[in-house]
Amino acid sequence: MHPPPPVVAIVGKSNSGKTTLIERLIPAFRVRGYRIGTIKHSHHDIDLDRPGKDSYRHKLAGADAVMVAGPARIALVKDVAGAELDDLLAYFNDLDLIIAEGFKRTGRPKIEVCRAARSGAPLCRDDPSLVAMVTDLDIEPLAVPVFRLDDIEGLADFIERRFLIRPAAAVGGGPRS
Repeated sequence: MHPPPPVVAIVGKSNSGKTTLIERLIPAFRVRGYRIGTIKHSHHDIDLDRPGKDSYRHKLAGADAVMVAGPARIALVKDVAGAELDDLLAYFNDLDLIIAEGFKRTGRPKIEVCRAARSGAPLCRDDPSLVAMVTDLDIEPLAVPVFRLDDIEGLADFIERRFLIRPAAAVGGGPRS
């Protein structure tokens, strides 16, 4: 059994570029051999099932959790009351890294995206869990590394060094097998 993978939350104001950053980071880690999972925070109710489908009928009948399993993919619909990020991590224990989008109130390490088009000031400047900033602004010095919006390789290097590369003495170092 693997220990839980590290979690990094990408946070920022709505439409600041969080999803775009994650879309660009995932391939940068995949070419390095890492298995990546994502968890997206939503303020809206989630319903992936469609009326009339068997899984919908199972849920309608009262099942608390319904999983649909195909030859290469699974989907889980499960009732939860206000699930926090830590409540969701057990579903990802076979991966190398979890990138969470949102969850700005978590105590997990955060990388904030702060774009001039959305905000003139970072949200998490004084948050002790802030580990890096991604921005197109000239921000006064921060206690964390600052990356430009297009420096995906630099940000991936930072995340890899900080969260993924295990000391040489660790068993298996590098991506999980």
